[in-house]
Amino acid sequence: MADPQFDHRLTRMDLSILIISWNTLDMTRACLASVFEGLGGLSAEVIVVDNASDDGTVVMIEAEFPQVRLIRNDRNRGFAAANNQAIAEASGRHVLLLNSDTLVRGDVLPASVAFLDAHPDVGAMGCKVLNIDGSVQENNFDFPTLSRMVAGIVGLRKLGLHRPDPERETDVDVVAGCYMLVRSAVIDRIGGLDEAFFFFGEETDWCRRMRDARWRVVYAPVGEITHHGGGSVKRLNHRRDVMLSEATIRLQRKYNGWAGGAVAFVLIFAFNASRALFWSLLTPVLRSDRARGRAAHFRSVVAMTPATWPGPAQ
Repeated sequence: MADPQFDHRLTRMDLSILIISWNTLDMTRACLASVFEGLGGLSAEVIVVDNASDDGTVVMIEAEFPQVRLIRNDRNRGFAAANNQAIAEASGRHVLLLNSDTLVRGDVLPASVAFLDAHPDVGAMGCKVLNIDGSVQENNFDFPTLSRMVAGIVGLRKLGLHRPDPERETDVDVVAGCYMLVRSAVIDRIGGLDEAFFFFGEETDWCRRMRDARWRVVYAPVGEITHHGGGSVKRLNHRRDVMLSEATIRLQRKYNGWAGGAVAFVLIFAFNASRALFWSLLTPVLRSDRARGRAAHFRSVVAMTPATWPGPAQ
């Protein structure tokens, strides 16, 4: 593990905040305003990578936040690749992945930096995340092993599931990418996000690689953010489930080989097919728009299932 006493980045600024935008103009504006209000005494930079938005996001940032370093992509390169672009430009001792549909609250930014500085064995941390109604949003996860996938599909997972106390510091498998503060020394050692993951799974893989390199991944309730949820994902409809399936299968192939990927593929196909059948049978009984919509959703996912077998990075 890198010794922070000899980390060359200690002479650099405290924090690099990386935000990826894709057609979330109003949310990005609010996010940036909250970031600059919440920096406190930190020396920091904000880097926004825009993935070819067509809603005026770039114009807004240039006009209202000229202090932001803006990288414009001519196509949607995905979450992992866009963050890697920003990481290549980042100068901070710590790097924060922050979703564009979040709001920074209070002193969470300086408190998070102070937490990493006080815990040199922690590679990445996440803070408390709130829904817009103030309730606590799940923001740390177990790595999706095949046994956990099976338990989740058959409905047994929740029976024995223990959620960490949101008021206590806890070592976790994965912290959500909506707010993930990463030590730059970790990136120097394990590299950036795996660009084979386009929109889901990248933070799960990254946290796994950190833990494999013997860095701790921690949930620390040092402060909080609000996460609207959805953001760019709302534009994806059934494609969201297809992309999530592809990412899950890719994770299994990466860590459990071809056989693991094949098992995950079968499990996901069986689940989606069963849901499509369930809602299709229920539609003539309920005669509701919701039932018809769910049936159509899962039929579309099943039809696109062959595309979930991972190919090369996009």
